[in-house]
Order: sequence, then structure tokens, then C-alpha cells
Amino acid sequence: MEQQETTKAPEYFTTTTTTTEVVSIPVTPRMSTPEGLTPSGTRSPNSRRPMMKSSSNAWTPTSLISPRFLSPIGTPMKKVYINMKSYLEEVGHLTKLNSQDAWLPITESRNGNAHYAAFHNLNAGIGFQALLLPVAFSYLGWSWGMISLTIAYVWQLYTLWILVQLHEAVPGKRYNRYVELAQAAFGERLGLWLALFPTIYLSAGTATALILIGGETMKLFFQIVCGPLCTTNPLTTIEWYLVFTTLCIVLSQLPNLNSIAGLSLIGAVTAITYSTMVWVLSVSQPRPPSLSYQPLSSPSFSTSVFSVMNALGIVAFAFRGHNLALEIQSTMPSTFKHPAHVPMWRGAKIAYWLIAMCVFPVSIGGFWAYGNLMPAGGILNALYVFHSQDIPRVLLAATFLLVVFNCLSSFQIYSMPVFDSFEAGYTSRTNRPCSLWVRSGFRIFYGFISFFIGIALPFLSSIAGLMGGLTLPVTFAYPCFMWILIKKPQKFSFNWYFNWTLGWLGVAFSLAFSVGGVWSMVNSGMKLKFFKPN
Repeated sequence: MEQQETTKAPEYFTTTTTTTEVVSIPVTPRMSTPEGLTPSGTRSPNSRRPMMKSSSNAWTPTSLISPRFLSPIGTPMKKVYINMKSYLEEVGHLTKLNSQDAWLPITESRNGNAHYAAFHNLNAGIGFQALLLPVAFSYLGWSWGMISLTIAYVWQLYTLWILVQLHEAVPGKRYNRYVELAQAAFGERLGLWLALFPTIYLSAGTATALILIGGETMKLFFQIVCGPLCTTNPLTTIEWYLVFTTLCIVLSQLPNLNSIAGLSLIGAVTAITYSTMVWVLSVSQPRPPSLSYQPLSSPSFSTSVFSVMNALGIVAFAFRGHNLALEIQSTMPSTFKHPAHVPMWRGAKIAYWLIAMCVFPVSIGGFWAYGNLMPAGGILNALYVFHSQDIPRVLLAATFLLVVFNCLSSFQIYSMPVFDSFEAGYTSRTNRPCSLWVRSGFRIFYGFISFFIGIALPFLSSIAGLMGGLTLPVTFAYPCFMWILIKKPQKFSFNWYFNWTLGWLGVAFSLAFSVGGVWSMVNSGMKLKFFKPN
């Protein structure tokens, strides 16, 4: 009788070998994240699969699979163990998703990548707000303008890195929305109160501002192209707002965040192009003879302080998009070996390098070309007011058309969190996905609400200052607090002090900039004004 010998293996499976034959075990092929069909036809992770937590310190199914453990085992069995280890590492990072996530526009599709991340971050991070930076320089001057712009850029880049790292800070859990991360850090109720208003206000306020600037730019484009031939019965400014809003609503019918990646690419390319064209055309023309680089004087000290606060709010608003960082990252697949933060940060670095190449030249070139004669509407209005007769109409019209395309694209990505909130409320009540008609109805309703709010708001620089103040904690303060509360760095360490300091400075600046924005709105008398050239 042949003597048998049993080799002990982990509890997942036991194998028996003899001296005369080797029992082969079928190898399960490597599997990717399970997917399910979503309402819009895209594929999304299946939330019904059980969650398997993993941690660097905790025991995992692959803990015993080490070179020391494998060394006495024969080659066929070793291959089995290695393949099983690869499989467990691949599926061991599955996240337990809310069953509604496959129905909502932000998490409906998870096939994003680093290219999509770069497109979305560029589209969200640069746009019309960069055209207002020379307005801030006219109140701050060269020195304080450059200092504030540089500090704001470095600060927001650090907080963006924090948000990217915190997306999967807890094993087996993905924070797909900014509000979800705030609730995990501050608590369910406090996190909702702290994060919901500024994020929704930033999304809806930006959409409203885009309607204003998009409608105004369409009107200027029409005037340049038609010239004196189209002066009979032209459309009013409000009618141009309505035209722009209608175009936004048509484009908003795309179902989810990944489906607008093409629009984000268009928005990114047009933003980079018109930002470059605006400052190049401005510095290539003769400067107005009476311009000065001294900060604009105010009749009283208090007025001067409020003006400076509003200008700093404009600088803060120039770096937007953090309210969309987690949403963008949630569109990417994530496994133990290939976490989502790697392609997200790769795309974000490229995007913000290009953003720096746009905002700094626009600020410097715009202020150099127009000084304190800069109109309140920004460098684009300055180009039209001072050089509409000097620059070829084709170049001027092309610049305005690029701005319109960028505003249409930016409207989609900034409106997506609001669409997501509408549909989340519907699905939680009905326990079913939104139909095509319900989804379209939500987006039509939101577009026209933004239109009606937009026609009652003051001029753009006041909106930018107030929005920069009210939403500043989303970009500059909350991420620092959330890092401390979730990562829990050692008390009284440099990391601990550094993040607490940045967080409270962000809160203080938010209050100051909001006061400056409110003052600027009241002082403007709710009217759009421009400085006329002498």
C-alpha cells in the first residue's frame, strides 16, 4: 500500500499529493471588478457583492502567501498559490457601494482614467473666473497681487492633494462626493450643514455666472460678426441669456459625468486657447495713455479695506473645482493593486500645471496692458472697450466664440452635482432609477431656475468676490480639517499644527472676503459698470 503524505494549506483549500502523482488544481482566472448594467446603458460596479476589507497591518487571505511559505512547495502548487494571490489582491479591494450609486449620474459609470481626470479638472479649474484676475490686481497692485495669487495657487494645490488621498482613506469605502467625505470627518449632521450649502452654492452660483458671461459674450460676438448690418431689432441682453440657457439645457441631457468627457475636453482646449489669445492680443496693442499701476484709491479707509477684501475673494474664486474633485475621482475603477488616486493625481497635476500657465499670464498681461483702467467685467471687456477698432474682427470674434464654447462646457460639469442631488432624492423615495423624462425634467427645471436668478444678479466681479468668500472653505479650509479628523496625525506635530493653521486661516479669510463681496454688491447698486477710456 502506497504511503500518502498530506501538505497543509490555508483554510481556503487543502490539497493532497502522493509520491506517484501530482493532483492539479484548476486555476481561477483573474477577475476584474464585477459590473452591472446601469439605466443609461453604461457599466458600473455591482454593489451586491460582499466587501472584503484590507489593511496593511491586518491579516488578509494573502498574508500566508510569502516566499518563505512557498519555498518547500513544488512548482505546480507554487503556481496555484501565486495565481490565487493575484486573484485575491485584485478582488480584495472591492468597495461596498450604495445600491443607488448605479442609478446616479456621478457614479453611474466607472470607466474613467487619467485623461478624463485631466479634462474634467481643466474644465472645472479654469474658465471665465481667470478673466477677472486683472480686476483684483487693480485693487491690490503688482506686489500684493502676485503674492496673493501665488499663495492661493500653492494652497489650493495642497488641499487638492488632500482630497485625492482621502477618497479611499477607509479600506472598503469610497467617498464619492464632497458631502460624504465631510460627513465622515465632521459627523452626519454637522458635515451636511458645513458642506452642503457651499458646494451647492458653488455649483449653482457658477452655473448662474456662466449664463451671465455666456449670454453677454454671445451678444458681443453677434455685434462683431454682423456689424452695422444687424442693428434693426437686435436681441436684448436678457434674450441672449435665454438663448444661452437653452443651449445649456440641450447639452445637459447627457446622462452622467463620464459621458461629458468630450465636452470637458472641448472646454479645456477652448479655455487655454482664449486665455492665451486674450492676454497676447492685449499686450500686443498700445496701452491707454492715462493708465496707472497704483491701486485704485477709495474715498475712505473702510471702503479701501472692503475693496481689497473683494479683490482677494476674486483671487480665491479663480481656483475653483475642489467641490468636484471627489466626484471626478469616483468615475474611475479602483482595485487593491490599482487604486483610483494614482490616475486621478496624475491627471490633476497635468491640469493644474496648464492652469498655472493660463492664470498667471492673464493676470500679469492684463494688468500690464490696462492697469487700474481695467473694467469691472474683466480683461475680455477691456479688450472690447479699448481695442475693438484695432484688432481684426476675425480674431476678436474667434476669441468671444471660444469663451461661449467654454461656458457651455463648464455649465455641464458644474451642474452635475445638482443633477445628482435631484436624482438622489427621487431614487431614495421611489427606490427606482429616474426615467428619461424625469431626468430631462430635472435638468430643464434647473436650467431655467438658474436663468431667472441670473437676470436679477449684479455684475460679475461682485458675484466672483462673494462666491469666493462663501465657498472658500470648500477649497482652502475643510480639506485641512478633514485630513486631521480622518488621518489623525500625531498631536502637536508639524503636520498637525500646519493643517490646523491653514484650516482656521481659511475660515477667517472666508468671513472677510464674504463681507467684501457683499459690500461690493451693495456699492455697485446692482448695475453693470465699466470704466470708460479717456
